[in-house]
Amino acid sequence: MSGRTLAGVGVGPGDPELVTVKAVRVLREADLILVPVLDLAEQGRAEATVRANVRHDRVRRVVFALNGRAGRGRREAAWDAAAAEAAAAFAAGAGTVAFATIGDPNVYSTFTYLAASVRALVPGLTVTTVPGITAMQDLAARSGTVLCEGRQTLTLLPLTAGLDAFRAALAGHDTVVGYKSGRHLPEVLTAVREAGRIEEAVHGACLGLPGEDIRPAAEVTGPAPYLSVLVVPGKRTRRGGKI
Repeated sequence: MSGRTLAGVGVGPGDPELVTVKAVRVLREADLILVPVLDLAEQGRAEATVRANVRHDRVRRVVFALNGRAGRGRREAAWDAAAAEAAAAFAAGAGTVAFATIGDPNVYSTFTYLAASVRALVPGLTVTTVPGITAMQDLAARSGTVLCEGRQTLTLLPLTAGLDAFRAALAGHDTVVGYKSGRHLPEVLTAVREAGRIEEAVHGACLGLPGEDIRPAAEVTGPAPYLSVLVVPGKRTRRGGKI
């Protein structure tokens, strides 16, 4: 049962060009590439990025509950089914199964749950990850926003964690990044305004994809797509002032 590797490969937030050379190599060398989707009939963001970079005849979709409204039972059933696909591939002789995940496989990624599930099915499994560019890095680059410098802190949290945690981050840290703003965005922006930090805040959704939305957070009204990003940069007064 040795020599079997499950590789979580970060493929960035959506722009097919934001994929590392190592990610492309690992995907090309894999015996099977699993890509997460909401519906087997539809191509997901990770699959689109994979197919833009790699010609591979063994790309298989696995259903994952990728939005915040899926119940616990549905999530666990999806993880188990995807793990069974990977385990079956190993049983059939695969040496490496890759799982392509948007962003980075170690930052709020579905790969974490898949890896835990496959480990339980495949004794002696080796799990590796290939880092990917995160949505906050992409939004910072596309909007010309510096995330942090010198002694400034950088705080990342999912906005599904609640407004209290977000308000505490705004009050106690420099740059604050919120993931999964989605339907919580109106309340989140109110908190940013109350903290006096709305003027420099930036909102981003569908990064690198057709119809991407990048603009000052002060201009945003209403809810946004689930996988949205909000960057509230720390204040700076002069060059090198935070060193």
